Amino acid sequence: MPGKVKSVHEPRISLNILSKEEIQKIHTATLDIIESVGVRFPSKKALDILEANQAKIDRETMVAKIPGQIIEDALGKAPPVYTLAAIDPSLDLPLDGTYSHLGTDGCGVEIIDAFSGEKRRTTKKDISDVARIADYLDEIAFHWVPISAQDCPPYSRSLHELQAIWQVSKKHLQTESIINENEMKTAVEMAAIIAGGKEALRKRPILSVMQCTTSPLGHDKGSLEAGLIAAEAGLPIGYMTMASCATTAPVTLAGNLVVGNAEVISALALMEMAFPGCPVYYAAAQTSADLRTGAYTGGGPEDFLFGAATNNLADFYHVPLSMGAFATGAKEPGWQSAVENSLSAFMAVSTLSDMLLGAGLLHGSRILSYEMLMLDAEIWSIVYSTFEGIIVDDENLALDVIRAVGPGGNFLAQKHTKKHMNERWLPRYMDRRPYNVWEQDKDGARQWALRDAQKILQEYHPESLDRKLMNELDRVIQEHEKRFKH
Repeated sequence: MPGKVKSVHEPRISLNILSKEEIQKIHTATLDIIESVGVRFPSKKALDILEANQAKIDRETMVAKIPGQIIEDALGKAPPVYTLAAIDPSLDLPLDGTYSHLGTDGCGVEIIDAFSGEKRRTTKKDISDVARIADYLDEIAFHWVPISAQDCPPYSRSLHELQAIWQVSKKHLQTESIINENEMKTAVEMAAIIAGGKEALRKRPILSVMQCTTSPLGHDKGSLEAGLIAAEAGLPIGYMTMASCATTAPVTLAGNLVVGNAEVISALALMEMAFPGCPVYYAAAQTSADLRTGAYTGGGPEDFLFGAATNNLADFYHVPLSMGAFATGAKEPGWQSAVENSLSAFMAVSTLSDMLLGAGLLHGSRILSYEMLMLDAEIWSIVYSTFEGIIVDDENLALDVIRAVGPGGNFLAQKHTKKHMNERWLPRYMDRRPYNVWEQDKDGARQWALRDAQKILQEYHPESLDRKLMNELDRVIQEHEKRFKH
C-alpha cells in the first residue's frame, strides 16, 4: 500500500437530518413495535436467551415480544468506542465517532474483467485481485468480501473468500457472507491463527462480521447463530436492515425507519444479552422499492436521507454505524453512478457515519467493476477534501503574503504557495484539459480508470501472508470441508 489511509476525520461540515425529538419518537415507536408486535427469531438458541431476559416467546411462530426497558438495558452494555484492528497496526481503524471509513461492498456475483471487458461469474482469484487494488488505494480503509468465490464449494465458499483477501492485504476485513454457525466457528479459528490466538484476536479483532435481517421484522436462523459465535469470540458484529418502502416496510420514510430500527436493535440487544459488553454496530441500507417494478433500487433521494437518518439513530444508541453508500443501481460507470455515489457519500459523511460500504459495485451490488472502484476512490477523495473545510487562522489568511504581492502581482513564486500547494486537491479522472486537447482523443475518466486498474493488477503485488499461516488456513478450510461436505 503506497500511503496512509484517507478516512475522513473530524469533518468541519455536519448535518442533522432528524431533531432530538424526532429521534426519540422513532425510538419510542420502535420499542412499541418490538413489545406489542414482536420480531421473529427462528432460532431456539436465540429464543432461549430472549426468554431468559423476560421476553414473551411464541415457540410456534418464533416471535419474541421484548419489553422496551429490556432492550434499552441490553443496548446500554454495548461499548460506544472500539477499534477495527488490521494485521498491520498502522492501518487500524478507530470507531470513536470522529471518523468515516470507506470499504468495498459484498456478495457481487459477476465481474467485468479488467482486460477482456467480459462480464462473467466471479472466482476466488478475482477476490484477491480486487483486494490488491483496494489495498493499493488510500481511499479504501477496509475490505468487505467484495464478490463471491463461485469456483469454491458452497459449504466453504465464505472461508475461501476470507483467505483470498488475507493473502494479499493487511487492512481490516469485514464479511457478510458467513451465515451459519459452523462456518463462523471456522472463520474465528482462521482469524485466531493470524492474530496469534483467540485471546489476541479478542484484543485485536482483525475480522468483523455483518449479518442481514429479514424484513419486515424478522431474522434468519443461521445469521443469528453465526452472530452469537462472533460475539462470543469478541468480533464486532452488526445487523443490517435493507427494509424497502412499499414492499418490506411502510411506504413512508419514518415508517421504514421504525421497521428497520426494530430489526437492528432487537438483534444487537440479543448479542448483549448473551455476551454483555461485546462490540456491536448498527448497519443499514434502507431504500424505496421502484414503484413501477417493485425492485430494490440502490439509489435515489430516499437512500440519501436514510443514510443520514440511520447515523442519527446509531448515535442515539451509542454504537457505530456501517451503512450502504456507493453501490449504485447503475449498470455502468456514468452519470447515474456519479450522482448516486457522490450524494450518498456526502450525506453519510455529513452525519459522520463510521463505515461506508459499496465502492466498486454496480447494479445494486451485483456486478464488480474495476473502473467503478477507481472512480469511487476519486469521489471519496473529493468528499475527503470537502469535509476538511476552510481553516481560518493567521497562516491561512496569508495577510503577509497578500501584502508582499500587492495589486496586479501573482502568488506562484511565493514560499507560502510552495508550502501549502500540496493541500489543494488534484483530480485523477476529472478532465481539465483544454478542449482542443480533448478533441484529439475524446477519451476520459472511464478509460483512464481502467488503465490505472490494469496497471495496478499487473504491477502491484503486496507482501503475501506468511506461507506457514497460509498453510494453516488451508488446513483449517480442508478440515471444515471434510466435516461439512455432506
